[in-house]
Amino acid sequence: MATAGSGGDGEAQPSSGLRRDPGGEQPDQGDKRRMVNSENPFKYLVETLECSPDKTFFNISKLQGSDYDALPFCIRVVLEAVVRNCDGVLVKEDDAMKVLKWNSNCECQEIPFLPARVVLQDFTGIPAMVDFAAMRDAVKKLDRDPKLVNPACPTDLIVDHSLQLDFTKCSAAQTVSITTSVDSHRPASKLSPAKSAGMKSHCRGQSSCKGACDSGTSNRSSREQIENTPMLCPFHLQPIPEPEAALKSLEIEFNRNKERLQFFKWCSKAFKNVTVIPPETGTVHQVNLEYLSRLVMEEKGFLYPDSVLGTDSHTTMVNGLGILGLGVGGIESEAAMLGIPTTLTLPEVVGCEVTGSVSQLSSSIDVVLSITKHLRQADLSGRFVEFFGEGVSQLSVADRTTIANMCPEYGATVAFFPVDQVTINHLKQTGVDAHRLRLFEAYLKAIKLLRDETGTRIPKYSKVLEINLNNIVPYVSGPKRPQDRVSITDMKRDFEACLSEKAGLRGFQIPAERQKVEVPVTYERSQYKLSHGCVLIAAVISCTNNCNPSVMLTAGLLAKKAVLAGLKVKPYLRTSLSPGSGTVTHYLTASGVLPFLNQLGFDIIGYGCSRCVGNTNPLPEEIVTAIKEGELVACGVFSGNKHFEGSRCSCIRANYLASPPLVVAYALAGTVNIDLQTDALGMNAQGEKVFLRDIWPSREEVLQVEENLVIPSMFKELKIKIEKQNTRWNLLDSPESTLFPWDHRSTYIRSPPFFNRLDKVPAPLPAIERAHVLLYLGDSVTTDHISPAGSISRTSPAAKYLIQKNLVPREFNSYGARRGNDAVMTRGTFANMKLFNKIVGKTGPKTIHFPSGQMMDVFEASELYQKADVPLIILAGKKYGSGNSRDWAAKGPFLLGVRAVIAESYEKIHKDQLVGIGIAPLQFLPGENAESFGLSGKEQYSISIPAKLVPGENVEVKTNTGKVFHVTAAFNSEAEVSFYKNGGILSYVARKYL
Repeated sequence: MATAGSGGDGEAQPSSGLRRDPGGEQPDQGDKRRMVNSENPFKYLVETLECSPDKTFFNISKLQGSDYDALPFCIRVVLEAVVRNCDGVLVKEDDAMKVLKWNSNCECQEIPFLPARVVLQDFTGIPAMVDFAAMRDAVKKLDRDPKLVNPACPTDLIVDHSLQLDFTKCSAAQTVSITTSVDSHRPASKLSPAKSAGMKSHCRGQSSCKGACDSGTSNRSSREQIENTPMLCPFHLQPIPEPEAALKSLEIEFNRNKERLQFFKWCSKAFKNVTVIPPETGTVHQVNLEYLSRLVMEEKGFLYPDSVLGTDSHTTMVNGLGILGLGVGGIESEAAMLGIPTTLTLPEVVGCEVTGSVSQLSSSIDVVLSITKHLRQADLSGRFVEFFGEGVSQLSVADRTTIANMCPEYGATVAFFPVDQVTINHLKQTGVDAHRLRLFEAYLKAIKLLRDETGTRIPKYSKVLEINLNNIVPYVSGPKRPQDRVSITDMKRDFEACLSEKAGLRGFQIPAERQKVEVPVTYERSQYKLSHGCVLIAAVISCTNNCNPSVMLTAGLLAKKAVLAGLKVKPYLRTSLSPGSGTVTHYLTASGVLPFLNQLGFDIIGYGCSRCVGNTNPLPEEIVTAIKEGELVACGVFSGNKHFEGSRCSCIRANYLASPPLVVAYALAGTVNIDLQTDALGMNAQGEKVFLRDIWPSREEVLQVEENLVIPSMFKELKIKIEKQNTRWNLLDSPESTLFPWDHRSTYIRSPPFFNRLDKVPAPLPAIERAHVLLYLGDSVTTDHISPAGSISRTSPAAKYLIQKNLVPREFNSYGARRGNDAVMTRGTFANMKLFNKIVGKTGPKTIHFPSGQMMDVFEASELYQKADVPLIILAGKKYGSGNSRDWAAKGPFLLGVRAVIAESYEKIHKDQLVGIGIAPLQFLPGENAESFGLSGKEQYSISIPAKLVPGENVEVKTNTGKVFHVTAAFNSEAEVSFYKNGGILSYVARKYL
């Protein structure tokens, strides 16, 4: 789901401003940056929008038109950003020409890219905002106005990643020490009253309640209480208050992180261009998609496409909305906030042509998984994928965002769906003003970013894949393993084959003469016949389908049509509905289908893991007896992701995974031994056969309900929740000052030392003389080996620091929660137990302090070296810094005193981060490495970095043992050299304010 519009928490509204040019003249901060730099060589392209004379824009479609028309839509977005931000320093005219000639430059040219906005989740957001707060202090000390220091582009910070589970299901009586994040020197905030025992779910005396709801009674076992979620009373299905466990967990969580939250709230008030989405709202990828996406940005009447760099792996979801979104690390996002472009290698763009039409019985999940499987079979690593063709119009925005979200599944960097009429119609339903939508549409048409299958020229792609929707048919998985997929058209034949097959991964080895057996059974005074394939459990579980409502709506509409057609589910069959979130209940209610699901027995039993993990009520004794007597292969059908044999009930031998509507269909049929295309589901009251095709809702019907009823209601509720209903956040006090009042006693928020030696003019680069090796590492050292993450070990240097601050282990929290404290993070750098340091010869976060000859923790050794003013380096092998982009994988080594890394090769993103923080990335020449020079890591190294360093220049390295060799200074541009000479991007930008 997605929407456009401006976000906010009631404290500060985001603006849509461009980044201030850090290399140019400092503008008046009372105004935002002028939209067209006077030095921009492309200013002749600025035009007035025909339908709105007060709106202007860069008409990049007139930039050598024939070349432009051949560009993929996603590359056009990149080109517009390069043209608009061209200043001749960080972004040059030649960069735009490289993008325009994309097809001949892809995978060999790098260009600077500045996004329209930045999205941060709190773990990466807090160090970035702490750096901005510290930069204000530094500017103030040098007698400049600290109010000048603000992010140069709109920045949204979503507080969503800090949750810990202090209370689990049925454990409200647990005793947890509640200490505020302000540590022991401050009194704990008073919590809301919460009983510690005898948890109750108040029925409020509804007459429809058919049983006691007191969880302290013997009825506890009949309820399915799910941890940390809203809950429904199973007797009357009316919403009841949150379970006490959830309330208490949220109270403790808010108090544990109160200091961080106060800092975030100060940021939302102190900085321009910063919006903080408070906790208890939602995860970053959903909020970014549903609330923050704008599609077209506007700054003082100047229009430009929305694009985003996000520090969450799900950032690519917005590509389904026609917004170019890239997942990056903390330093790249912080650089963009500072107005420094990220370096983007022009990618190959693979066109994915979607043809044909979706079959009637195929759900959105079938479509998404089939497309994902097809893309996984192609070589898409590091490439952009762009969708085109007449079949794209059949994919809803929810389908598109789900496909885009699965980029990691098939290795692509971006899966881009250009804006089309489906996108515009979706935005209309989310509440975007009709006038703004017309403006968006006119602008996108003007720069040829609106896809129209009938009139748009097909771009020239690197290569083209074809996906025919006609080939997509609904599948189920089973009967024992999720990887064994079976088309529903083959289900009857396949199940009968499994009955005959030898017992094993698929077969049950039922003798031929026993395969047609029927066992009569009496249940609730009615007679039934059970046979092989009879369905005994049917569970709709939405946890894997939350962000795509269409499959749940299909199930609900199918239930509605079945009830109206007179079909029923046999009473002995255990049916249930356990949504993955309260949002599912909301849209099932808003669409009016929940009562019909209830009539078929699909009652909401709670929110969380239930049938999927084997949490199921006992089957009726009569049914179990009949199954055992007849040695029948009974079945369960689930819409979750686990279905191993015997995981629910020992008498259910076959389990199938299916989409939610197919779960309902097989429940109605009462058996899996059926061809849903040709066999009837059952009889109506008139004795007429009812087939699945008679009651299956059309795709158009589902999308109409989704777009007209569900989406408007969902987005209205989300907006209210974010802006008005977060009581804890709204009542939270925070400083009102321009400078943040640092508390030296804090263990969460601390002013980092990056600006301690900031002068107006950078000092000449000091030579790296007689440096010791802190670590001698091998190949494929990942950022997970380097960066602090996870829980804080009780024996680690970080733990020792926290203990000195009078904290006990249960108050340590995690490295993620303490990313605003450099003292904790520096101590956690290289603290991974799997790190192998060749100097020590075994795994663990240890090294040798050579002056003393003692083995000690990496941090303790670096501390001794820094006290003696001894520079440090790291020796490494191939692919140093591979894995996920992590800002503290560069910040941590810098604060440990590392001045340079000498490696055989680097992961590009991490190498850029080293440059950005002020560490020299040096690379052994081809065919050379530490072993070829016989280096042990015990030597001292002197590195001659020239004052007039040239990117890619070879520099000399000498050791105290007499060995001399050359390495390459792995800087890619003059801008990177300038960052390094300034001591990193932070100092580079800070000097622009002086």
